Amino acid sequence: MSKQAGLWIDHRKAVIVLITDQGEEVKTITSDMEKHVRFTGGNGSEDGSSEDVRDRQFGNHLNAYYDQVISIIRDADFIQIFGPGEAKGELEKRLEHKGLKANVLAVETADKMTDRQIAVKVRERILV
Repeated sequence: MSKQAGLWIDHRKAVIVLITDQGEEVKTITSDMEKHVRFTGGNGSEDGSSEDVRDRQFGNHLNAYYDQVISIIRDADFIQIFGPGEAKGELEKRLEHKGLKANVLAVETADKMTDRQIAVKVRERILV
């Protein structure tokens, strides 16, 4: 049984389309990150400046978010990644770190898309 995964991702949301012999499933994961991240605390302690602390918290939060996404697509034979910004490249690097780089079929830039548009794009790529 083959499993294909395609996803649209940015820093706030991932829409994942899984296609197997049994059919198609769409899952959405949100990172719960604000557009402009505002972490409280960290006002210049020995950990570094408050900006360094915020950057570290932001990175840790994104890594946890990417790990959630990876847990869903981990067993896919082929993975397509698309989205508007840096998140797609960051996820690709995270997949490489987890030993899944060989499964990545394509990484493409794409503007906002509806869940239905994402599913169609994934199906089209699989049929090619």
